Amino acid sequence: MPDKYKATWVSHSSISDFLACPKSYYLRNVYKDPHTNRKISITAPALSLGGAVHEVIESLSVLPVKDRLKVSLLKKFDVVWEKIEGKRGGFKTKEEEKIYKDRGITMLKRVEKNPGPILKKAVKITTSEINLPNYYLSEEDNIILCGKIDWLEYLEKTDSLHIIDFKTGKNEENEKSLQLPIYLLLATNTQKRKVTKASYWYLDRNNDLTTQKLPNIDDSYEKVITIARRIKLARQLNHFICPTNGCMKCRPYERILKGEAIKVGVSDTKQDIYILN
Repeated sequence: MPDKYKATWVSHSSISDFLACPKSYYLRNVYKDPHTNRKISITAPALSLGGAVHEVIESLSVLPVKDRLKVSLLKKFDVVWEKIEGKRGGFKTKEEEKIYKDRGITMLKRVEKNPGPILKKAVKITTSEINLPNYYLSEEDNIILCGKIDWLEYLEKTDSLHIIDFKTGKNEENEKSLQLPIYLLLATNTQKRKVTKASYWYLDRNNDLTTQKLPNIDDSYEKVITIARRIKLARQLNHFICPTNGCMKCRPYERILKGEAIKVGVSDTKQDIYILN
């Protein structure tokens, strides 16, 4: 049996980092500050907003359907927002923070008025910040795929699953994104029921879900394992080169190493959080 502690762990975010820039992948997923022995991360308003809205909505899935909207989502949002106020959330001014918080309020009001899947049966996915759903993508290669799916609706008529991903940004997900293939693999291999549907919910502008075509699971596996093997090889060789010798993905992390950033806290996942000067 392969050793999980020596395995190469991959996820949608780490794969996206590697495809964008191997040096960025290294600085975000491998490098640790020698003084704190923690990984580094950069906070930004859009990331903070997305994280807060997701935390509020995703917490509902573990509640009975009748209790999910008993407490105002806006009250829950206020509690979550306290963790990312000011510089910790990447906000430069009170005015900027208010703009983003108001966007979050608008999204959650939309969910309350148009709850859709929120008031339907959901599969409870037990997770923690250090124990995400995972499975062996390849035991032979000792590669593990992990990740957190926003919402799994239970479709009673077909006894199957509906993958739902909440979108808080203004842009649509790229058609070439590996997010759905990865979520399909995760759900298929960590749940007992078959996945028969997938949707995005663009909370910033849509009251309803946007249905997505389910990718082919065999194609999904081939795409993900191919990149995962490249990541494993890069880690073995310690070879992480930026294709342009300093791109917009890795440059901000290089600035942290140069002392051009301010540490504003430590995340729930034990990463040092920075904002750039």
